[in-house]
Amino acid sequence: MKILWVKAGGLVPPQIGGKIRSYHILRELAKSHSVTLFTFYAAHPNDLHPQLKGAFDRVVYCPLKISSDRGLGELAGFLLNIFSSWPYSVSKYCRSEAQARFREVLKSDSYDAIICDFVFAASVIPWDETSCPKLLFTHNVEALIWKRHFEVSRNPLWKLVCWGEYQKMLRFERSCLAKSSHVLTVSEADRIFFSRFIDPSKMTVISTGVDTNYFLPSTEEETPDSLVFTGAMDWMPNEDGVIHFLHSILPLIRREIPNVTFTVVGRNPSDTLRAKARQIPGVQVTGTVEDIRPYVRSASVYVVPLRIGSGTRLKIFEAMAMGKAMVSTKLGAEGLPVTDGYNLLLAEAPEDFAQKIVLLLRDPALRKSLGLRSRQLVEEHYSWAMVAAEFDAVLQSMTRVQESLCATGTDR
Repeated sequence: MKILWVKAGGLVPPQIGGKIRSYHILRELAKSHSVTLFTFYAAHPNDLHPQLKGAFDRVVYCPLKISSDRGLGELAGFLLNIFSSWPYSVSKYCRSEAQARFREVLKSDSYDAIICDFVFAASVIPWDETSCPKLLFTHNVEALIWKRHFEVSRNPLWKLVCWGEYQKMLRFERSCLAKSSHVLTVSEADRIFFSRFIDPSKMTVISTGVDTNYFLPSTEEETPDSLVFTGAMDWMPNEDGVIHFLHSILPLIRREIPNVTFTVVGRNPSDTLRAKARQIPGVQVTGTVEDIRPYVRSASVYVVPLRIGSGTRLKIFEAMAMGKAMVSTKLGAEGLPVTDGYNLLLAEAPEDFAQKIVLLLRDPALRKSLGLRSRQLVEEHYSWAMVAAEFDAVLQSMTRVQESLCATGTDR
């Protein structure tokens, strides 16, 4: 099968959830299919995309002049986009050079399926000009993320921006769902949300995976009374969750365990987050690291205090694969096959979240049992090879349908 995979935002380095998921599925699919990767993204130094040319049959990468400013520059971008019908997070990637380059790729070869990876890539695809199946791979309900940003924000200007993005993204996602031959979601919750707009039979849930050979349990001693969070800190839900933890949960923990430490591991933390962390003893914000595993290994408890998000959090599966005890919000663990009290602890209110962390810090046996059951779950059911096989089955089904339509002359 010849697959054309279209991704906005780039594929490498695979350091954040969507890129990790796409990278591993693509590598597995490339073992048995011809894969062409087309990706467009903000130009940056030390671009790794040229190194992918040996991994797939063809790689077409299109670096664009897009600002990576997360401060006033990004806010200005949102405000300047206020009269556009497209969400800013889509329109910033919609550049004529990317659209023209993609059309060249379509003219140069024929494909059995086109994968639109995240809705942000939809801006370059001429949906009505190609007859092959076009599948939308949704890692989140993007509109829902903006709705949750609106709900938790206290800044009136940012609240207005979030509401506008929510409304635009809702319309844009619905349009992409309608155009797609089939929709892939990463959780049953996302599938249920989208079923408000399209036939549920047009959707398939793809499991979340983890590299169980890379993320392994450790025999090293944990650092007593230590907590860790990992995730890309330039993703707004992660920053919101960490700041919420610093303000509302950590002080409650320290009433009972005064010396508890908290390490935040992930790329591009904002100046705001770094400044808040410097004001609190025992809190470390690392920024980009070569390898998150040493930080996870040494921690006593892994925390996921997210209040905003959609899809599924790969960070949870990574920590589970390393056999770590964990406390998460229900939203943080949304869409994952986990059970409260069996392989992690769930909590919502700050008081409950803090108490469950205290419970785990004081009970090494409970930490160990939760961690062992977590590792067993992902090891037995959620390798990337298994996830890619699910993806492959959908592709095979779609191409058989297309062949049948062509044979009967009903394809248009």
